[in-house]
Amino acid sequence: MKYLAVLFLIIFTFSGVYSQEKWSATRKPVMGNYVKLPSENYAWQNNNRTTQFYTYDNIVITVGPSIRVLPTSNAQQDEIILVRHPSNQNIMFGGANTTVGGVFGQGGYWTTDGGSTWSGNNLLPPFTQSSSDPGPAIDKNGVIIFSTLDSPGMVAAYSTNMGASWSGRITIQSGSVDKNFAASDDAPTSPYYGRSYCVWSYFAVGQPPIYCGYTTNSGVSWTGVMQVNTPPGGHYSQGVDIAIGPTGQVYLAWAAPTSSSPYTEDYLGFAKSTTGGTSWVVTENAYDMNGIRASSFNGWTFRVNGFPRIAVDRSGGPRDGWIYVVTSEKNLAPAGTDADVILHRSTDQGTTWSPGIRVNQDPLNNGKVQFFPAIRVDENGGVNVCYYDNRNYPSVGDSAETYMSRSTDGGTTWIDIKVSDHAWKVKGEAGLGTYGGDYIGISSGNNRVFPFWYDDKTGTMQAYVAAVTLDPVGISGNTNEVPAAFELKQNYPNPFNPNTTISFALPNDENVKLEVYNMTGKSAGVLVNSDLKAGTYKFDFNAQDLASGIYFYKLTSGSFVSTKKMILVK
Repeated sequence: MKYLAVLFLIIFTFSGVYSQEKWSATRKPVMGNYVKLPSENYAWQNNNRTTQFYTYDNIVITVGPSIRVLPTSNAQQDEIILVRHPSNQNIMFGGANTTVGGVFGQGGYWTTDGGSTWSGNNLLPPFTQSSSDPGPAIDKNGVIIFSTLDSPGMVAAYSTNMGASWSGRITIQSGSVDKNFAASDDAPTSPYYGRSYCVWSYFAVGQPPIYCGYTTNSGVSWTGVMQVNTPPGGHYSQGVDIAIGPTGQVYLAWAAPTSSSPYTEDYLGFAKSTTGGTSWVVTENAYDMNGIRASSFNGWTFRVNGFPRIAVDRSGGPRDGWIYVVTSEKNLAPAGTDADVILHRSTDQGTTWSPGIRVNQDPLNNGKVQFFPAIRVDENGGVNVCYYDNRNYPSVGDSAETYMSRSTDGGTTWIDIKVSDHAWKVKGEAGLGTYGGDYIGISSGNNRVFPFWYDDKTGTMQAYVAAVTLDPVGISGNTNEVPAAFELKQNYPNPFNPNTTISFALPNDENVKLEVYNMTGKSAGVLVNSDLKAGTYKFDFNAQDLASGIYFYKLTSGSFVSTKKMILVK
């Protein structure tokens, strides 16, 4: 949500000691003179259509190109969130704060084919009155429920036809509100199956608490609006997120910033409801944290926060029901002196919490920053966290990319994967001071994870998505028989569509790199890059994300280098 810099608007919109803590509810351009921030070339087009390949524990992870979901040069798209249909994994819906021709509205972007193609609208009809903070959900009936901050406060609308048309705005709560999210109970065994919830901070009182309301009729009306917590002295509640448990439990996590400048996120608040949002068990201080909230950050004219994001394992696997919360923190172990992504987990429905676990795997205290984490537990129980990261650029005031960290053991160990195929010069949205959005999103389905972020590489803030495919077929080896010499065999079948097997032999324990190139010599992906024992190996290569054509694969192991040609015919 965008920061008000006009004093009289601050005074008359909300009052009291908490006026400065609020990420203000209406978005207005900065008044007076300002220097336009440097921007990228508006004519920039992403011509990269290369799929990147990673191997980890004999699993192949492919990262597709960064796709703009609704390309435009005259609309800003930032502060985005992505949700998935509960029973149709091909359907996803994303929301965004948008600025179109001076109008501050809400954008909606949807796919019905698993992310292959996207459609959308940068100004959804119900939200054209300086609305802010998108909070969509999709309920069991496939109805999109879109919550946002708009006149006269916390409002929502719904669509029964995937965003083609919308209801009018329905008021959930009037007054000064902030930072909302929504979720729908899609657990068939839940007694509240189909109930959808909206949560937010209520800034019309002295110490802003968390509020919750719900709808039992797909957004037609809202009831049950109630205060969830009472913040302790010297703190308030902000940045609440919501997740649903395997049998309909409702979990909330929020930050408890200090009530004096710089309003640092001091600890995590947590609440649980097993009664469909009609009563709550609250822990005001679930664990300590030290967030990164600042009006400018790391040499950038870009504001940041340490608000939490929450997800629950609903896979039915060995960690079913585990709760995960991520934040961006610094100067509190395991975070270093620069901003790191920190995860805490609970195995007992939020009664107790683990110590913090550092998610990003770059060296500690290296001067690099990671911020705006979003978390998704996929259908197989993998924990996936995407975030902005500047590890590949000068430490201060330069560029950032989007990374995703993945854990398959409940958050104990992690691998880092770069998911964006370009970087951007981090800055606020032109004319809006240091505001440039406050969060990003992530979802999953069909054995893929979809990081959803925004940047202004094109010269205007644009929403991007990348498909990260989790392929269970990878490399297999036989180390019982040691070959006499290095060998790279011809792939079989060849030509192929889209699967083929690449075999090679190692007479010694070696570091092995197996890489695919296109006809121009540009890398199409690294299939293997790890230390392997002596033996014979087979790599099952799936080229579903590559275009038809001639490719070359090269094996490098010590002084041995061999290249062969293969033909993909679709």
